[in-house]
Amino acid sequence: MNEILEQLLLEENQIQFTAFNEDTAWKIGCWLVDYATQNKLPIVIDIQLNGHQLFHASRPGTSPDNDAWVKRKIRLVNHFGHSSFYIGQLLKSEEKSIEEKFLLPASEFAAHGGCFPIILKETGVVGTITISGLPQEEDHKVAVLALRTYLEGA
Repeated sequence: MNEILEQLLLEENQIQFTAFNEDTAWKIGCWLVDYATQNKLPIVIDIQLNGHQLFHASRPGTSPDNDAWVKRKIRLVNHFGHSSFYIGQLLKSEEKSIEEKFLLPASEFAAHGGCFPIILKETGVVGTITISGLPQEEDHKVAVLALRTYLEGA
């Protein structure tokens, strides 16, 4: 389990921006919509900067439940500064619930993969990118793929 946690922290160290704004969110969001369309993925995509929603799209097969998951995942990442998948895997490794370890209600904080922090080098976490609609590990992988693809092309 420690290998998974180390890998997730490594992703956070590698996937960092020198700048992030509305145009960045738009480019990543549009890439994600195209990717979801080509792969017929039933996902919700949400990108925020300092609590300001810059991009949001819902693909066929999603529902308002996905929007609720997005909010809970974002709340978790904003609280801890780590990906929601990392916090979920940390809890799993310790065999504890979020209520037991952190005294936080699962109804408000979702320790499930799919929300990744937008990290500025030399600054820290400034926003989130969130995917909801697939199994949690897949949600996480899609978010990471979008960020890596953007950064490799920037």
